[in-house]
Amino acid sequence: MKDCPIYRLACLTGMLLLYLVLPFSVAVSQTKPSEMLCVGAHWTEDEGADFLQRMREAYPSEKAWDKRAKAIRKQLLKGTGLTKMPKKTPLNPVLGKVRVYEGYQVQNVAFESLPGVFVTGSIYMPSDPSGKLPGILSPHGHWDQEGEVGRYRPDAQKRFASMARMGAMVFAYDAVGYGQQKELGWEHRANGEILKLQLWNSIRSVDFILSLGADPERLAVTGASGGGTQSFLLAAVDDRIDVSAPVVMVSAHFFGGCVCESGMPIHRAKNFQTNNVEIAGVIAPKPLLLVSVGGDWTKNTPEVEYPHLQYIYTLKGKPEQVQNVHIPEDNHGYDAKKRQAVYPFLAKHLGLDLSKALHADGSLNEEKVVVEPQQALHPFGAENPFPAGGITSIFDVKWD
Repeated sequence: MKDCPIYRLACLTGMLLLYLVLPFSVAVSQTKPSEMLCVGAHWTEDEGADFLQRMREAYPSEKAWDKRAKAIRKQLLKGTGLTKMPKKTPLNPVLGKVRVYEGYQVQNVAFESLPGVFVTGSIYMPSDPSGKLPGILSPHGHWDQEGEVGRYRPDAQKRFASMARMGAMVFAYDAVGYGQQKELGWEHRANGEILKLQLWNSIRSVDFILSLGADPERLAVTGASGGGTQSFLLAAVDDRIDVSAPVVMVSAHFFGGCVCESGMPIHRAKNFQTNNVEIAGVIAPKPLLLVSVGGDWTKNTPEVEYPHLQYIYTLKGKPEQVQNVHIPEDNHGYDAKKRQAVYPFLAKHLGLDLSKALHADGSLNEEKVVVEPQQALHPFGAENPFPAGGITSIFDVKWD
């Protein structure tokens, strides 16, 4: 390696960072832009761990990490084509009837993130809301089997309702091409800028929940799998997010296998490489919870990903602000044990009433949650028809 001219140049000029990412940056610099994607298990577990070790040496101080975090955020925006944000047009909200249940209420909603692009979802709130409520954004993952679709899954509805019963305003929204969006004609895995649109929809979801009166000083995002990816991406690019809880997704070697996670060059550029661990750390020193399991690509979190994030948070002087709950016997999902891990974290950092979601013995207190059929959670119907000018294809989106 000492015969490598790039290595000698790095040594002579003191470019420590280039040396630390050499195995990655050399390969990237010789790669066509269209190939600069890190998809799925892009690295082996050892390669992912080795990358974090090299990067740890690259930022020995808070100042060095802040510079690195700025570069990561810059690449996220550049890679998604959001360096220059589109104009924020009117949200034009569509609000359905409120359905009241014991301790919480549900209202189907939609808003216009771009001209003609409608984000569909439901707002969950306490049945007797008062004052400014903390806001929780809830993107979902790639569950698309009948009866187990996105935000309509029983596990998901229990989570949204429980967080509302705890005292939060929760916006559960469809990923591009899921739920009613799919019925309208959107395709989630279509070629094109799905990642760009999904991230923009999340940014505008922050605008939307704030427009409904959520507390701007207490905003969180949490989701699992692809929803976990969306959680840490949003937290990295939108400073308004105060708390992040990505579930079963932050991995040193796995980058996400869908176009909404790795379909645009957010991880690689010429002489630049990052992974989802670093991206998740951009929110530091704000509260961050990793929930990991033994049955997927987060199995190494206690030994690999979490210690690296602890290091970043230590540089920021707030090591207590990052936590990991590892469930070795569990598999991928946002099921009971994951919810039991997340509820206390959100209650602590958002000022919520944990007793509304957990019994005194720590078991789930979700018996009073009503699981609704998917159709009942659609915002568009006879009373609120889909607008005539609505867009149903990524290829019809106009960003200017």
